[in-house]
Amino acid sequence: MRRHGKRFQQAAKQVDQSKTHPLETAVQMLQQLPAAKFNETVELSASLNVDPEKSDQSVRGTVLLPHGTGKSCRVLVFCKGEQEILAKQAGAEFTGGADLIAKVQDGWLDFDVVVASPEMMRDVSKLGKVLGPRGLMPNPKAGTVTTDIPKAVRELKQGKIEFKMDKLGNLHLSIGKRSFKPEELAANGRAALGAIARAKPAAVKGRLLRRVAISSTMSPSVPVSTEGLEETLE
Repeated sequence: MRRHGKRFQQAAKQVDQSKTHPLETAVQMLQQLPAAKFNETVELSASLNVDPEKSDQSVRGTVLLPHGTGKSCRVLVFCKGEQEILAKQAGAEFTGGADLIAKVQDGWLDFDVVVASPEMMRDVSKLGKVLGPRGLMPNPKAGTVTTDIPKAVRELKQGKIEFKMDKLGNLHLSIGKRSFKPEELAANGRAALGAIARAKPAAVKGRLLRRVAISSTMSPSVPVSTEGLEETLE
């Protein structure tokens, strides 16, 4: 059985798991808990009112966090010609075609997200076994297969992230760092919850959000109230 350290145990005593709180209050409570010696990532977790075994109840989408993720994002773009120049101008670290595909096939993976132009996907599909298991394969639903390469790169640099529910019908996504101001974390959290709510499948009746909580890398979770929450999300 896993044993938590003294810091976690001390923090756990400050959070009553039987009580839920408005998002803004939960953020303030989280930031008042004992902190680790590094800048922890803050994560939002949600349990969804879906049947994960039914394909028409899958929840997936993207959200542009207004205050970013707090970490750098190295973008690789598979494209050709003028699009390479535009991708570089937008902030992409790596651009190219066949040579870059071969480099990835050989095991190079020093990047965080991959974007591709539609005409490159026939060749990029060869990388499915390399990029797929790591969640890096470009996908039109995530906006990473697009004709507007510069826009995609800029959004990723500004804090656009993808979310996808797991096999148990849960979602986990980073909404910033412990060093963020409370109002910044709350704004990011509200943007994330709004995107999740908008991704509600038509087959799901009633509320989509069953339970919500926030936590940092080394902290216990703080329960977030879902009562009336979806009605207030933009």
